[in-house]
Amino acid sequence: MLQKFVATTLVCLSVNALFAQTDSTETEEKNPLKISGYADVYYKLDFAKTGANNKTSFTNSQNSFELGMASLKFEKTLGKVGMVADLGFGTRAKEFAYADNGITQAIKQLYVTYAASDKLTFTAGSWATHVGYELVDPQLNRNYSMSYMFSYGPFTHTGVKADYKFGSSGIMLGISNPTDQRTTGVSPKYLIGQFSTGTKNGKLKMYLNYEGGKSSDTTKMIQLDLVATLGVTDAFSIGFNGTVASYKEKLNDKFGSASSWWGSALYLNADLSESFGLTLRSELFDDSKQLNVFSSAAEGGSIFANTLSANIRLGALTIIPEIRIENASKAIFIDGKNSGSKSAANALIAAVYAF
Repeated sequence: MLQKFVATTLVCLSVNALFAQTDSTETEEKNPLKISGYADVYYKLDFAKTGANNKTSFTNSQNSFELGMASLKFEKTLGKVGMVADLGFGTRAKEFAYADNGITQAIKQLYVTYAASDKLTFTAGSWATHVGYELVDPQLNRNYSMSYMFSYGPFTHTGVKADYKFGSSGIMLGISNPTDQRTTGVSPKYLIGQFSTGTKNGKLKMYLNYEGGKSSDTTKMIQLDLVATLGVTDAFSIGFNGTVASYKEKLNDKFGSASSWWGSALYLNADLSESFGLTLRSELFDDSKQLNVFSSAAEGGSIFANTLSANIRLGALTIIPEIRIENASKAIFIDGKNSGSKSAANALIAAVYAF
């Protein structure tokens, strides 16, 4: 009798284990671990033979073959819960995570998500900013060099947020540490937000972005940002980014008047074939209050920068030849004779492999 009971029990346990293993296998097959990544390298030549003319992110070099970043992104979803671990190694990653030290600089993004419904998702952790047109990953941009608005805007946010979708529109609201601070002992927090909308056919998309709060007890800021994209034809599209950031400092226990910088850029994208495309970025960046680019100059001013980039697509590999010409209202650049200049120009060629 005892033997029969033991045998029956073992059979039941084996069947249950088999079904459990089958369910687990089916879940894993439906939701496999997604791995993607890229690697990029470039060579840049400044026409004045100096690296001092570079005022934006990730291309601070002259007459040198440079490593950009090796990146690996891991994504996993089980049921309503998801995880993203996005890691990068190299100069680009180090500049992107400039506020971190050591191995933490390899973390581009690290967050978990919970899908409360098909429309509502909660996120906690650190993620790339929603502000702006350009992204840190070069394969997601058509220009290799970065705009001034990207370089002096936020890179990451660390906190919690909620995304709600309705139709072709969406709303995001969140609370985060001050811009780019993955760890901080500062008590003030930022409010971040986004309203997105577009046409049903997806040709027109618009994003109104916001971040604001106190970075310390004596400084507070607000940034408003607009991104719009329009697919004119299958071969031609237009992008626009406009942003303004205002800062106030506390003096004698009272916040003073705001000082601001602003920028505006137009992106004209043409794909002449599946393997060849062109993008012209024209950007006007104003720093008359000397908050960033003109901070070490005698007075504030503005910059008009034009960047023409080709995209030569060879399967997973994209070659990006690029020429950039900049004109400033003040002599913040250096010419070939090591004298002050209002203009600067450089050329580069980059290779980006993505999988």
